Amino acid sequence: MQNNQQLTDLLALDLGLNIVNRRPYAKEVFKWQDMDLLPHSSTDTLLCEIFEWNGRNWRTTGNNLIGFLFSGENLSFMKNQLINVPKNPALIPDFEFTKESMLEYGLSLPSLFNIGINGNIKSAKDFSVKVNGVTKSRITNIDSPGIEILRNYSEFTQNKSKTYRKNVKFNFLSTSLFYAESVEVYLEKDSGVALDVSFQTKDVEVEAKINTDTKKNFVLKYTGNQSPFAAKFTKGKDFDIS
Repeated sequence: MQNNQQLTDLLALDLGLNIVNRRPYAKEVFKWQDMDLLPHSSTDTLLCEIFEWNGRNWRTTGNNLIGFLFSGENLSFMKNQLINVPKNPALIPDFEFTKESMLEYGLSLPSLFNIGINGNIKSAKDFSVKVNGVTKSRITNIDSPGIEILRNYSEFTQNKSKTYRKNVKFNFLSTSLFYAESVEVYLEKDSGVALDVSFQTKDVEVEAKINTDTKKNFVLKYTGNQSPFAAKFTKGKDFDIS
């Protein structure tokens, strides 16, 4: 497998960047992989969830494509198939969200990694989230459940065209989901500043490297069923992975 330096060099070459003595920034990785931060994340966020784009932000419609394609036992079976789509190495270098990028993405970003922020990030001297060991699950036309979904999708667009146009055609499907093996959180602040971090401990191993009044440095390693933090979206009318 390619290592972080090889992947970083490839990213830099493709984007025409000079990356020396630092991790790639999240914005660079997202551009390179054509991926987007999810607006929300939980362990039940599945492939083929349907999202709207309002010109600035993603928002889930609360629907999943398979809900329109299957019913009864077939729907339960396909949902289980989606839940168990394997996660493979994404071949993305470990990267970093800086304080500036976290402010740009908004307070929803830390929550995607089960990090709670108590206070205003702007008051931090330094704040970063380093993302390690990214894996990816995806829908393809050569593996289940992608084969069955695409076959039924073709019939759906023709036989239920009104429902298709209203709910899917101009919205977006999550065709890939991205997960972190672990993240490292670093916070530096002035003494007395009301800013702290907290973590959900379910399926998360927390290692404290530094934990003082002015500096916090934790490593969060995820176990069990993970929550994705990013996705690759495909417009409904373009969902034909062939």
